[in-house]
Amino acid sequence: MTDFLMLSFLFLAAGVIAVPVASRLGLGSVLGYLLAGIAISPLLSALHVDVVSIQHFAEFGVVMMLFLVGLELEPKMLWQMRSKLLGLGGLQVGVTIVAIMAIAMMFGQTWRVGLAIGMVLALSSTAIVLQTLNEKGLMKSDGGQASFSVLLFQDIAVIPMLAILPLMALPELVELASHTTNDHAGAGDHGTDIDLMGNLPAWLQGIVTLGAVGLVISAGALLTRPMFNFVASAGLRELFTATALMMVVGIALLMTLVGLSPALGTFIAGVVLANSEYRHELESDIDPFKGLLLGVFFITVGAGVNFPLLFENLWSVVAMTLGLIALKTTVLIVLSKIFGVNAGDKWLFSLGLAQAGEFGFVLLSFTVANHVIPKAIADQLLLVVALSMLLTPALFILYDRVISPRYLRGGEQEPDEITEKGKIIIAGHGRFGGIINRLLSWSGHKTVVLDYSSSQLEMLRAFNVKAFYGDASRPDLLHAAGIDDAEMLIVAIDDKQKATEMVHYVHHNYPHIKIIARAVDRQHVYELYAAGCREIIRETFDSSVRAARTALEMLGTRKFDAELIVQDFIERDRHIIREMAPHYDPDIPIHKNQALVEKTKELMKAQESELLGKASANTTTSRAWDFSKRTKPESDD
Repeated sequence: MTDFLMLSFLFLAAGVIAVPVASRLGLGSVLGYLLAGIAISPLLSALHVDVVSIQHFAEFGVVMMLFLVGLELEPKMLWQMRSKLLGLGGLQVGVTIVAIMAIAMMFGQTWRVGLAIGMVLALSSTAIVLQTLNEKGLMKSDGGQASFSVLLFQDIAVIPMLAILPLMALPELVELASHTTNDHAGAGDHGTDIDLMGNLPAWLQGIVTLGAVGLVISAGALLTRPMFNFVASAGLRELFTATALMMVVGIALLMTLVGLSPALGTFIAGVVLANSEYRHELESDIDPFKGLLLGVFFITVGAGVNFPLLFENLWSVVAMTLGLIALKTTVLIVLSKIFGVNAGDKWLFSLGLAQAGEFGFVLLSFTVANHVIPKAIADQLLLVVALSMLLTPALFILYDRVISPRYLRGGEQEPDEITEKGKIIIAGHGRFGGIINRLLSWSGHKTVVLDYSSSQLEMLRAFNVKAFYGDASRPDLLHAAGIDDAEMLIVAIDDKQKATEMVHYVHHNYPHIKIIARAVDRQHVYELYAAGCREIIRETFDSSVRAARTALEMLGTRKFDAELIVQDFIERDRHIIREMAPHYDPDIPIHKNQALVEKTKELMKAQESELLGKASANTTTSRAWDFSKRTKPESDD
């Protein structure tokens, strides 16, 4: 019991300490877990902990992950993404596998080993890439969408890889393993795996296997609803969690008994349940267990890194890692050109996916267990996968600081030639800028729209909406759009840093221009205010205020009284921002800015006193806007 508690505490403490530090450094949670494992590996060795056994247990987190991936894959969504999913994703995996297989065979490996190595290294890190794209606000860019499609295909491709790899076992490794097993027979066996298929003829094995898959599909479609309805009758939340875990464990057990990968079964079950009304319940119940088990798995991977082997083969491992990144980058760049990914986005796409992924660890342990790749080679490949993931943040920094600025100054693909000029320039035509453009155009004003997403512009041009491709933060594009003679600039892009830089540039170089800027949050308001903008619109403020006004009306407040309260709140909020903005310093965190903190306390105290004094005044006896006698309510829209 003491050993179990000690190991549990050690693993949890390592993750709790390392992951937040890694996240703050921009390394991501996966690398945090890996570094935690590396840090505690000497202690685990001193305690004689069997890291491999813990790793095999924690691999069940991968099974849960694939179940959740299946839940996200509705057939309708897959059909809409079929071009990039099958074309771009399929070619990336296929071409990379063939290229790595050819290189491995050039160095004397058999085609089976080469193919297995290609499968392992063709995958990229879903966790690192998606997290980084979301943190940088690049998920909606062309490069971000292309990356998501490829990562999704890679996650799906793991399933057939897990099914194919056992068929590629090397006879000499199988024979060696059998001799080793015989040598240790009777010396400490505590049990054996149950094998239901060993004594069955081949044709019957096939029928049983198909029957097991059919049972998973039919049970998922027919039994899920009555089972959860029965569990719901008990009214206990924990029973839903227990049922979800029972389902995943049962499917994994069934697949194991018939000789299939448990990940394959849970993935199929996830796809079957993708349209179920219990889909979100299953996700919320299983996700915490998946996250914990995957965290433990990655910690064991870090703890299992063979540092003596790394130091013995340092230059060869580094060379293989850099060669892998160069090869995958080249393949991705070629494919991005074929599929029309923009020049700036193609570098984001190619460098972002150039590393090996977390599934590489899973496949490597799987290939060794199934006698496909010799353990000596797998140990070196494990180092290559880990190092390539550790280098991923550096690749994103390379894109941000070196490649992206060069492209913006005039890269391979030039922006559109702006043939029109107007008094109003709108930077960004997404869900925010699009509404502004429609309203101004409907009112008879001529606008010049600039947007940096080619897919967005392609959609707009299909509806005859005039817009130009280009980064509006570039001074030359603003000049081409007529900034010298314009009257107004509307900054509607969702990149906080670029929006602030654009406001600062225009305010200092074209002080006559009226600037209206979109703010992502309250802190962004202060940044834009410091840059010179005075007309700042928070993207969710107005809709939130309208929702609050509707809430007041539904609680019994008359429309006129609710409007008075709302207008008073808006004016007071603007006053607070005007008072606090001069105290904002971008170089000092808000909670450490004493002047801002003291001013906030002062304003909050004044607001509380004012609200107490106005409590009775807000309940007016005026009958204005009193629609209570109307028989048919009107929409607020």
